[in-house]
Parts: sequence; structure tokens; C-alpha cells
Amino acid sequence: MGDKLSKEKRSWNMSRIKNKNTLPEIKVRSLLHGLGFRFRLHRSDLPGTPDIVLPKYKTVIFVNGCFWHVHENCKDSTIPKTNISFWEKKLKGNVERDRKKYAQLEEEGWKVIVVWECELKNIKNVRKRLFLEISENNFMQ
Repeated sequence: MGDKLSKEKRSWNMSRIKNKNTLPEIKVRSLLHGLGFRFRLHRSDLPGTPDIVLPKYKTVIFVNGCFWHVHENCKDSTIPKTNISFWEKKLKGNVERDRKKYAQLEEEGWKVIVVWECELKNIKNVRKRLFLEISENNFMQ
């Protein structure tokens, strides 16, 4: 079955998808603030411009959409049925770019945490994981 929208309408819809200050990102920021962590946003001087940077803990957080960053074994991470070759190439490029930027950050001494959009369905688990991972990094310094 083909797309129900025209190419122009689909393109317009896709152009409206934000890459900063998304609802999942705002949820994670709210959690961190509630836990007492202070942070910076979208530092462009770091590889990949992390969504959230905790300089005191030398930690960066990426809040990834399951579709756009191909979250393995996630129901929200499926390739569209139309224009398959385009989407496979596009999403594979996203995954490869993610892998490179995470490696660069780790080489520079940053701890990288990835929070997936689907994880935010269980906010208590995300809160606990973030607290433990950030605190663990602080104790090891």
C-alpha cells in the first residue's frame, strides 16, 4: 500500500519534525533537574552536539527517537513500506554517524548515555538509571 499523502504533503510533514527541544528531550531534562543535576544544552563544540551536557560529571546524554536512530528490537523502529531503499540508506547513515560521535566523545573522556524515546514510557526506570549512571561516573573521578 502506498503513502496516503502526496509527495509534497509528506515532505512538508517531515520538514516539521524537530531535532531540538523535543518532548522526550524535555522529559529527560525535567527528570535531571528534579534529581538536582544542572546541565547545558546542545553544545556545538562537542562531537554530535549532545542534547544534554553535564560538564561537572563529564557526561553527555543523547535522547534518541527510536525510528530515527534505529532502536534495535523496538516496535517503533520499523522501516517505512514506501521508498525502502531511501529509508534504509538514511537510517543506516544515522546509526553510523551516532556510532562515530559516541566513539569521539568517549575518546575525549566523556561518558555517553543514550535515552531512547520508548524508555520514557517508564519514567521511574529512566530516573533511576540516569541517577545511577551519572552518580557512578562522579564517584569514579
